[in-house]
Amino acid sequence: MDMTFSDMLNIGLMQGFAGLSLFSVLLLMGLGLAVIFGQMGVINMAHGEFMTIGAYTVYMGSTLTEKYAPGFIQMYFPVAIVAAFLIAFAAGWLTEWALIRHLYKRPLDTLLATWGLSLGLQQMFRTFIGPKEVSPTLPDWLMGSWAPQEGLDIPINGLFVMGLTALVTGLLLLALYKFRWGLRVRATVSNRMMADAIGINTKRTDRLSFAIGCGIAGIAGAAFTTIGSTGPTSGSLYIVDSFLVVTFGGAASLFGTVVSAFGIAQTQSIAEFFMTGSNAKVLTLLMVVTILMIRPQGLFAAKVRR
Repeated sequence: MDMTFSDMLNIGLMQGFAGLSLFSVLLLMGLGLAVIFGQMGVINMAHGEFMTIGAYTVYMGSTLTEKYAPGFIQMYFPVAIVAAFLIAFAAGWLTEWALIRHLYKRPLDTLLATWGLSLGLQQMFRTFIGPKEVSPTLPDWLMGSWAPQEGLDIPINGLFVMGLTALVTGLLLLALYKFRWGLRVRATVSNRMMADAIGINTKRTDRLSFAIGCGIAGIAGAAFTTIGSTGPTSGSLYIVDSFLVVTFGGAASLFGTVVSAFGIAQTQSIAEFFMTGSNAKVLTLLMVVTILMIRPQGLFAAKVRR
């Protein structure tokens, strides 16, 4: 069947937009990791489970709203996103206090401990929520598509996820460069001993940074519910790609995280149009590995005094 140039262009645009939806989720996950791994040097293998916490929060919000207040089903979703951040934030705060703070400067121990936490959280999800994948009831205003021209349909939920990602990215950059927390984080990253000497509570800064990173992962989970179903292992499927995004962009560079998330998502999405999903992942990984061999510090490595 012959396709016109307009048809091919529309297909390319829709495939590119599918890549933007993946980019949004990867970026939200990558931003959380950029704070935890890039700013603190902590390898958090349970980061995907904090995303799952956010997704399940939206699901539970949908279930409770349908059961007890069905008239508010069109308004619950923004509230559920805020709740997803707060619950993942609280879980991250507790994790740092109970586990991570004892393992700083021990990267292998941190990796193993958070991997164990990841497996434990997955089992809790199976026990208390169930092993099957679930999906929330989305408000009507998130359904349907926008057709700017004939043959080109852009899902409204994808547009919403992109808008949410832009908002979270902007707020994080504002917090890092305009608020007291960001000043303390940058001072601690630059020179921890000097930051301690001038009165910055670096331990409290670490805990707050870890919790904020987990909270952003919770928002990623809330966004994920608009484009996929959630199961106990849903978050773990994104953890490798998220670390890839942070490493490829430059561990301490938020701008690098944005650029690498966009590049990885678009490469994978466009490649999937021409080949199988597994081959597209292999092609994406080969591209990233090749560039990292040439530039091991990532695309936008931050200049940090040690």
